[in-house]
Amino acid sequence: MTTTLDRITPRDLAPSLPVRLSLTPKTTLAGQLDGAWWPYSRDLNAELPQLATALDGAWGRITRVTVNPSRWPVIPRRVPVGGHSVHVGWFTEQDPDKLILLSFTVGRWDLLVIPPETEPTAAARLMAAAAIPGSVLKAGPLLANDAATGRDIRHGRDREDAWEAEGGACMSPYGYIGLPVMPEPEPGNVKR
Repeated sequence: MTTTLDRITPRDLAPSLPVRLSLTPKTTLAGQLDGAWWPYSRDLNAELPQLATALDGAWGRITRVTVNPSRWPVIPRRVPVGGHSVHVGWFTEQDPDKLILLSFTVGRWDLLVIPPETEPTAAARLMAAAAIPGSVLKAGPLLANDAATGRDIRHGRDREDAWEAEGGACMSPYGYIGLPVMPEPEPGNVKR
């Protein structure tokens, strides 16, 4: 398989774009994820320096990163970051939607990687969900659930419009299907 990356990435065009990152607040609750990262592209050479620089203050110097190669077309061995190199490794066993960051001083962090092409509202939902302290949600299922929920939200208005166009009520003279409707007794036929 041959993969070609564009020579011009969003970072080249606007290197001052902020890092789109949401981190779990410091707490004693350990979860599956430590936050979420929404890169602008799938170019690790362009994206990792800004991420590592943004995390240096909070987590210490990032020294290693691991990814799953199914989501990144090119995986460099090293990425220069502010006077040092971040070593990049890959594992096919790793969740494809997760980035693992390692630091000598503080430890390990697992970030959900939100696909660059994600709509902003979906990305905001995912960033908030990944930053919940103590959450048991993993990266892959979180993205899959949000994709299903996002579809439901987008199509919810269509279903509501259809409901209103049909009169907004059940058309059956017997009421809702599955709920038996008992006829009213006639006044003279009531047993006591």
